[in-house]
Amino acid sequence: MCLVHQSPPFDALAARRLRAALGMAPGHVAYGLRAQYGLLVDPETVMAWERGELSPSSAELTALAGVLWCSPGELLARPRTLREHRVARGIAPEELARRIGLEAGAYQKMEDSGRWKGNERQSAALAQALSLSLPEFVTAVGKDEELAEALRNAVSTRWQAYVKPLAKLIPVPRHRLEEVLGLLYDDYQSKMVATLSWGGGGGQAASGDAGREFLASIVERFWELAAGPGRV
Repeated sequence: MCLVHQSPPFDALAARRLRAALGMAPGHVAYGLRAQYGLLVDPETVMAWERGELSPSSAELTALAGVLWCSPGELLARPRTLREHRVARGIAPEELARRIGLEAGAYQKMEDSGRWKGNERQSAALAQALSLSLPEFVTAVGKDEELAEALRNAVSTRWQAYVKPLAKLIPVPRHRLEEVLGLLYDDYQSKMVATLSWGGGGGQAASGDAGREFLASIVERFWELAAGPGRV
């Protein structure tokens, strides 16, 4: 077995439900894993998977999906990392590397480390190959906080300076990034000005509260604007 932190996010309840729907006992599953895939898994291990006490390795997960007549994705909780998304779609790392134009070893190193270093074209190819939405892509490559920091800086200083860094971070065409960042900047600045103009006990403190609230949810606001009219 793999260590828990290396295992895909196995959905124990789904595995038990799918097995029951096929009228199979844990022993039948263990036999199928051995006979069809050469994996020496005993019925007790299958039951431990279904109780959430153990998680199957990637190879065991793929084989289990074959025995249960389902896709690997049906045996996973919501994937978050690159590895989890890849396993959910049943793509070998070598195949994924080929699709996005990387050497297999280079891709595997990025997946293992959780640090994506691909260029804009490779990022777009990765998102397409794994059918990732933009928020899923950012989370999968471990860039959530980097995105939030760049957006906070963009709306509070000069947003034009952050188009190029953000274009490297997320696979969004630059003209669309410019459009969304401009809207986000205007939204933030207008909120700050409006708060200061209310008067009557608010002042700088009220403006600061409004600004902090806006910045705290800036990633969600960014995705809302990016998904709005005009997206490509």
